[in-house]
Amino acid sequence: MSPCFTVHRRLCRAPLAIGFLYLCLLLSSLLIAHAQVFQSCNEATNCGPGLYCGNCLALGKSQPICTRGQAILPNSIINGLPFNKYTWLVTHNSFSIVDAPSLPGVQRLTFYNQEDTVTNQLRQPAINTLREVEAFLRENPTEIVTIIIEDYVHTPKGLINLFTNAGLDKYWFPVSKMPKKGEDWLTVTEMVQENNRLVVFTSIASKEAEEGIAYQWKYLLENEAGDPGVKPGSCPSRKESKPLNSKSASLILMNYFPTYPVETEACKEHSTPLAQMVGTCYKAAGNVVPNFLAVNFYMRSDGGGVFDAVDRMNGQTCGCSTVTACQAGAPFGSCKNVTLPNQHFYHIMDTVNDFWMKVGDPLFCLDALLRERNADPNSDQNVMKRFSSQTLSDLWVLLDLGAASSGNGVCQVLGCLLTIVFSGWGSRMELLLKFFHYILGCQDEEFFEA
Repeated sequence: MSPCFTVHRRLCRAPLAIGFLYLCLLLSSLLIAHAQVFQSCNEATNCGPGLYCGNCLALGKSQPICTRGQAILPNSIINGLPFNKYTWLVTHNSFSIVDAPSLPGVQRLTFYNQEDTVTNQLRQPAINTLREVEAFLRENPTEIVTIIIEDYVHTPKGLINLFTNAGLDKYWFPVSKMPKKGEDWLTVTEMVQENNRLVVFTSIASKEAEEGIAYQWKYLLENEAGDPGVKPGSCPSRKESKPLNSKSASLILMNYFPTYPVETEACKEHSTPLAQMVGTCYKAAGNVVPNFLAVNFYMRSDGGGVFDAVDRMNGQTCGCSTVTACQAGAPFGSCKNVTLPNQHFYHIMDTVNDFWMKVGDPLFCLDALLRERNADPNSDQNVMKRFSSQTLSDLWVLLDLGAASSGNGVCQVLGCLLTIVFSGWGSRMELLLKFFHYILGCQDEEFFEA
């Protein structure tokens, strides 16, 4: 097959158009079959494992996208560190679940702060009723659960007896093993080996001596809860807590939820403002990453949400920007390339498909991408040109990973196509010539012959 020079362009355009159309449509079907975070969806079954289909109307985003709903356990990637070197997700007011039935004779005097069952939260992980905690620990012998109790139990030995009666005493992390002067805790490996997998704190000081339950403010530093804890640029210490930069305790709890929880606003709170507040509290704590991140409606976000935030916080365990870049056994700071498709990537593909249907020219798939740097940001026609070069890089990496993992020849073709796009060749004619040059080295030329 000969390259399409100017005089031959009319003759070659038909098979070339078919090829480009096939590429565009195939890429679209490839994305639908393997829906990831930020990709458009219609129902949960469109999304991959650990994702659900949701939107964020508070940010003006009505189109449902695949949204993260599951945490990555940091010690599954970087193991053997002290307990206080990791960050864990915490659900605020875990007992206050929207669909939970009322108990006979018990009046609810708090807001609804969570949406799903405790067991589901524990698998993220988080906590609620003691019997579910026991069942979770029994069924998951390598997991650790932390319970921080705002304590209103005044019956002598009442609280510790509840834990004992629920069968949780066998998992108890004893106060005697807790660091008293800000030292490191036992490693997660040691806690599992010794079956000290339940860490419990109470807000009543006397219960440490009387019941063996650790007094929260001896071991935890904490920022202000409610509205003061979500005010941009400020991360004040809670009045009961020592300053966040104190060295007398080695665990830090970061509260991030408004005083009055609003379910529909949580997705907005768990987007950019959360990432910014993590940085603010990190600085307030003397450049120490908080160990617990407490939120309302933890499943709500505009894509990555609290799970991405915790991943980034745990990246410090290996010196990387996210824990998913960490490599077990590698030197500190040795990070994998985990460039992943972002929201712009999926939007760019949706827009390509829309424009293809309107324009009917498959070459537009490339033309639109190539013109991005010269775009008029106020023009609807040039919407495809407004995406950053990082978006193209994301797509390139995705296709390269797909080709490597599946041996899929189509992925190789698409990878070659995006190699050209990413290289920034601007003229349409030059693009065609270079595309044929690359395609012959990537895929059998019969791919484009009808």
